[in-house]
Amino acid sequence: MSALTPLSDRTIAARMAGVVVLAAPAVVLRLTGTHPSPVPGMILFGAGVLGAAVLLMWAAETARRDMSGALALALLALIAVLPEYAVDLYYAYAAGSKPEYAAYAAANMTGANRLLVGVGWALVVLAFTLGSRHIARKRGVPPEERREVRPVLLRRHHRIELGFLAVAAVIAFIPALVGEIGWYVALALIFLYVLYVVRIARSPDEDEEEPVGVAAALSALPTEARRVTTAVLFLLGAVVIFACAEPFAESLVNAGSSLGIDRFLLVQWLAPLASEAPELIVAVVFAWRLRDADAMGALLSSKVNQWTLLIGTLPFAYQLGGGSWSLPLDSRQTEEVLLTAAQTVLGLAVLVDLVFRRREAVMLFALFVVQFVLPWHGARLFLSAVYLAAGFTILFLKKDDLLAALRTVVQPADARPDDGGGGGDGSSGNGNGKGKGKGNADRSAE
Repeated sequence: MSALTPLSDRTIAARMAGVVVLAAPAVVLRLTGTHPSPVPGMILFGAGVLGAAVLLMWAAETARRDMSGALALALLALIAVLPEYAVDLYYAYAAGSKPEYAAYAAANMTGANRLLVGVGWALVVLAFTLGSRHIARKRGVPPEERREVRPVLLRRHHRIELGFLAVAAVIAFIPALVGEIGWYVALALIFLYVLYVVRIARSPDEDEEEPVGVAAALSALPTEARRVTTAVLFLLGAVVIFACAEPFAESLVNAGSSLGIDRFLLVQWLAPLASEAPELIVAVVFAWRLRDADAMGALLSSKVNQWTLLIGTLPFAYQLGGGSWSLPLDSRQTEEVLLTAAQTVLGLAVLVDLVFRRREAVMLFALFVVQFVLPWHGARLFLSAVYLAAGFTILFLKKDDLLAALRTVVQPADARPDDGGGGGDGSSGNGNGKGKGKGNADRSAE
């Protein structure tokens, strides 16, 4: 890993103050029982959710100093997206007494997953490409002597996430076929997530990611001060989420009517954008600094926990709110779940060989964007077919890599020394697959 320039005390203080400014108004409104009108409420409580997400991200990154191994990364990736869980579980809980809220629970879940794959993954490739070129210019390498930027590479241990994502992708088609997220699907997905955590815990320890920004400064504190700071950040993040989740969720729904915007779309895209923005920003920073495997590893772990544990907890929140043991889906929600499951298949296909090429990132982003411009009824079904056709074709061509990933579900991951991706043999990635991911990135920019 390359040495990173530490932030000055003034910069750290400014960033922390910025988070306080984001979160404090929402907490004050909640404590005083003030109920702003829908649009201001959406903005203020949405800022609170964003602030809480930043606090939890700092806490999770700092806590890694006192934890080790891939298990820590998986658990902390879950903590980082707790704001997303809080909002979505509120909608599912409220749907027990307000049946129309079932649509919002499905909307928030599908939006979060599609935003992560269609935008988040593509942003990593873009940031890595721009970062590589920036390093080349900074080193004074003439344009005619610069080598083509290699693809983004994952590490061999990421096959664990890919294997479990493959199994979850199959299970997640069941709700689209039966029109509900049934208790049996929920149990299967929760069990799969627990098995994933157990498998991750048994995998060989990998090189620990270096935190960036404020988390890097907090990680450098003395042990006792660091642990206290981490606990305080977790506590503050939890308090802010508890204060903001319900009013933010309700403000989103009511703001749709005030603004003349489809409530479903507002809940589907704005809520996940607020709750997942910090995680996406950290991944982009990793990629810009040529830590592509770290960036994709964080987002891939988040995808696994959202496509297993998040879906699995929705029916139980619905039941606690007064509903049945299965969360019902109407025709639109069924199509949304199908489209998200189909996108997951294509996302799995492009990553399963541990090489993420620029053309694949462009394809994912283009298919994400086109959903907003297709005008006719049934566009979601058409896009689902496109995703599935492309995904299954690529998976057939990479069937050996898929089998290698699936084997990690039933047996420990390969413990051989990590080669930085490229399917494990250095044969992919324009011949630059050998060596650790960071070293590859440095050479790719020369």
